[in-house]
Amino acid sequence: MVDLISAFFEIFKTTSGIFDISIGNIAMILVGLILIYLAVYKGFEPLLLVPIGFGAILSNIPLTGISDPDAIGGVLGIFLKYMIANEIVPCLIFMGIGALTDFGPLLANPKTFILGAAAQIGVFIALVGSIFLGFTPQQAGSIGIIGGADGPTTIYVTTVLAPELLGATAVAAYSYMSLVPLILPPAIMLTTTKAERKIKMVQMRVVSQKEKVAFPIIAAIVAGLLVPKAIPLVGMLFVGNLFRETGVTQRLAKGASEELLNIVTIILGLSVGSTMDAANFLNIQTIKILILGVIAFFTAACGGVIVAKIMNLFLKEKINPMIGAAGVSAVPMSARVVQKMGLKEDPQNHLLMHAMGPNVAGVIGTAVAAGVLIASLA
Repeated sequence: MVDLISAFFEIFKTTSGIFDISIGNIAMILVGLILIYLAVYKGFEPLLLVPIGFGAILSNIPLTGISDPDAIGGVLGIFLKYMIANEIVPCLIFMGIGALTDFGPLLANPKTFILGAAAQIGVFIALVGSIFLGFTPQQAGSIGIIGGADGPTTIYVTTVLAPELLGATAVAAYSYMSLVPLILPPAIMLTTTKAERKIKMVQMRVVSQKEKVAFPIIAAIVAGLLVPKAIPLVGMLFVGNLFRETGVTQRLAKGASEELLNIVTIILGLSVGSTMDAANFLNIQTIKILILGVIAFFTAACGGVIVAKIMNLFLKEKINPMIGAAGVSAVPMSARVVQKMGLKEDPQNHLLMHAMGPNVAGVIGTAVAAGVLIASLA
């Protein structure tokens, strides 16, 4: 009987994960639980942080093989290898984003294109800072793109340039996107005066359907000719938007923005979470990435505001420089932050639609910046 119990215990010891779990695994399971807590009880990007957090938990349970694409049951590893590493899921997410996006405010005030581009300064500041901290140029490009405040773009660039950093850059990007209400106000307050924050903007013109249909087609062609490597993201963004604006492809727009977007978001979140194993995540590199991500985000917001102030030196109809901060993307949260700050300065100062211009321009700008980085560093 004793021998039978001993034999059973030996079998249990070799097949159970209890005896193989490390301090690092426990730490990463706690990180996963924290991400889920922040998503559920603090409202921080719940559609991404819940699956990312749970993916981190699953990938840090020993002996499961769930993150190994060659193991039986390695479902998360298969997702990562065939749908994330091949850039399929980020591109499909951009299609869904395009189907949800109204480019009307941008077309009504094309000057805000400049603000969306200006906010990309944070990308290149973080890139340079990353190189100084010892990262390779490819890794620096992946870290810098966090400043665009666009999670799918960060994942896309990282899978091309530095897949070993996927977990850290993705968590940084989505965490800071959820912290927009905390990061943007200090950047705006630092770079504007009270008088500037009170500037009222004239009502925007109505954009016709013909303009809205023509825009994604023309923009895709122009962006493709200028930065071909940006087309996988920009092209999917604009085809999704075309589905939305034609008036005759509502089913396609609905499928892209609802069913397809929901499915690929689940796959994306779980796959990113599966990369957060203790060996790859718990190191000084991750801390550096989190710090550089904040710098990228903050300087991007400041860059948009400063360029708006420079534009006001030459414009007859002044723009409220706060809307420049919305160029960091994170649609539509950053535009809402600007709206809230505008109302705080003047209850009659409604800036939401004005801020949506640079906000959606930031999405395009970040995708173009991603194409530039990939073309230069891949």
